[in-house]
Amino acid sequence: MISTIHTQLVTHTPAAFRLPLQLTPHFVQREILVQALQHIFREALEDGDFTFLKGRWLEIHITDIDTRCVIGYKEGSLISSHTAKKPDVSMKANLNDLILLAARKEDPDTLFFQRRLMIEGDTELGLEVKNLLDSIELDSLPSVLKHGLVTLADFIHKGLHAQAKGIQNNDAHQNGSTCRYPSN
Repeated sequence: MISTIHTQLVTHTPAAFRLPLQLTPHFVQREILVQALQHIFREALEDGDFTFLKGRWLEIHITDIDTRCVIGYKEGSLISSHTAKKPDVSMKANLNDLILLAARKEDPDTLFFQRRLMIEGDTELGLEVKNLLDSIELDSLPSVLKHGLVTLADFIHKGLHAQAKGIQNNDAHQNGSTCRYPSN
């Protein structure tokens, strides 16, 4: 019962963000996302690891809450744009998977090959973005943010795992592969 509630929370909570996000102006959404990314990638920005994005645009599309942001790099900072004609590369995933990715509970390759992370557009740029995602260091985050992110990711991971286990058990039951013994 608790496992079912947990799974339902994990799978349905992102949809609860959809309406508030639709009511929030896009420039506010973009600013929040850029500030969050600035925090997460602070060390990488300081090291100049984002120079590959200079003069180019990356679209981040969070599919289940239908929000997107186009970001670039300028003078050591991430910037957002609502006027970029077409992004050079687009990264799409649902909110839970992005949280798992940020908390290092899933790696980009696994999500990519399971089609839970889609990267489209400039292949070379997409590979650089994927490698950058792979290099996220949680220890560089403020401890409160790190703890919150890891706790949330653990909750999501367990809920998704319980969901997958439930689907497997249901498939096995439907295929008749469960054993039933007659009672005496």
